Amino acid sequence: MALYDTQYQNPLIKWIDSRLPIITLMDNEYNKYPMPKNINYLWAFGAISMIMLFVMIATGIFLAMQYVPTTDGAFDSVERIMREVNYGWLLRYVHANGASFFFLAVYFHTFRGLYYGSYKEPRELLWIIGVLILIVMIMTAFTGYVLPWGQMSFWAATVITNLFSAFPLVGDDLVTWIWGGFSVDEPTLNRFFPIHFVLPFVIFGLVFLHVAALHICGSNNPLGIDTKGPQDTVPFNPYATMKDLYAFFVFAVIFAVFVFFAPNYLLHPDNYVPADPLVTPAHIVPEWYFLPFYAILRAIPDKLGGVIAMFGSLVVLFFVPWLDTSKVRSLVFRPLSRLFFWLFVINCFALGWAGAMPAEGIWILVAQVGTAFYFAYFLIVMPVLSRKETPLPLPESISEPVLKSGSPRPKGGGRVRASATASRKEKA
Repeated sequence: MALYDTQYQNPLIKWIDSRLPIITLMDNEYNKYPMPKNINYLWAFGAISMIMLFVMIATGIFLAMQYVPTTDGAFDSVERIMREVNYGWLLRYVHANGASFFFLAVYFHTFRGLYYGSYKEPRELLWIIGVLILIVMIMTAFTGYVLPWGQMSFWAATVITNLFSAFPLVGDDLVTWIWGGFSVDEPTLNRFFPIHFVLPFVIFGLVFLHVAALHICGSNNPLGIDTKGPQDTVPFNPYATMKDLYAFFVFAVIFAVFVFFAPNYLLHPDNYVPADPLVTPAHIVPEWYFLPFYAILRAIPDKLGGVIAMFGSLVVLFFVPWLDTSKVRSLVFRPLSRLFFWLFVINCFALGWAGAMPAEGIWILVAQVGTAFYFAYFLIVMPVLSRKETPLPLPESISEPVLKSGSPRPKGGGRVRASATASRKEKA
């Protein structure tokens, strides 16, 4: 007897699904799956991030076919891809700029989760997997940045890997193991290339777990309240799919503008110069999506303290579900928390700006103040406000705000409107 009672008319589909119910699974998870009817376009950044992951994997596979992971051949192979391989320039620009847009989508997705409390019960594990995805993305992007073997690639690898030497006892041995020798050289490149190739598939596995956890506990919504039944939800298809596709179309247009009209805007010009261990760039700076963490690293005068602070800025994200103990998820109903959230966003931009500037003068102070506020937001502001702040009243369900005014109605509002309607009918 079949485990699933399939209702498909096509005999082949019915035969397959009765033995391997993949079609039923997809139908339940991506067609009939109930979505809160009040989700906005910020929820589309999760789907956009997934599409960008597929773009990065696809372009990366084709680029790997032409890349030569040696110190003598790496830079020249990238130039050959750009100049001689059919549409190699397009693959390289899509891949290089795609990394920036992938991070952009993930950062939007993360800030949306923080604002609407998508890390709260029962979504703690969902949030933890998301933080793991971010960390693996950073590792993937760093190893990929080294592969072109330009000046900035070489010196970024030298500076960042040398940070591990700050760890007591094992630091020097750890750096030697990462380098594969006593300096950043061909063994380092041979290590980074397979790591960069494999890690996107690790991200894919984590994304699978992320989506599975999401569909088990259900999607959050801007009001941060649980759905009360079918009246609060719509099927994933066509409502959420159309919204996601429209958002991705707008995102893709902006992405295409950079790829075709400003392909080097987000790239560093020094990386078009072959790596030279004897010439140090005037200002070593990572990609823009690393700049806030780079500013935190440089804000601490002590080398070990800077490394701990940089890694701690990521580790602290794992504990957000337990640092914010408020019973109200969405900051829509928490005005003071909402104010500090926007200050936190501004602070992240300030850290990014400081990270792009030389570590001197006012920029050191900006980085230090920004680092202090970054950790204070999670370790002090978030726990204190979650206990002391009095939230605004929550609506009874999401249906009325969606169908009527677009904002939570006070209790008794329905009776007031009903009375007004009755009065108008009596006058008529």
